Amino acid sequence: MESKKDVLKLKGKVVEVNRGFFKVQLESGKVILAYPSGSMKKNFIKIGAGDMVEVEISPYDLEKGRIVWRYKTKEEVEKSEG
Repeated sequence: MESKKDVLKLKGKVVEVNRGFFKVQLESGKVILAYPSGSMKKNFIKIGAGDMVEVEISPYDLEKGRIVWRYKTKEEVEKSEG
């Protein structure tokens, strides 16, 4: 049984959005297919092309992943600071 500890956490950039799935280019240059985690859907966090995200990848299937975090853009940071 795979536990949640047995995952690789990597950063990447969303390059394409297609019907709830995302193509994410990892920092290494590899492109994988990813889907948003349940908590991201529950909290209505929107993900678009160009967003920087953190992806969890199972060591058993390195072609697919789950998006667990979307990093704020510079505009969002400036807007929240006032």
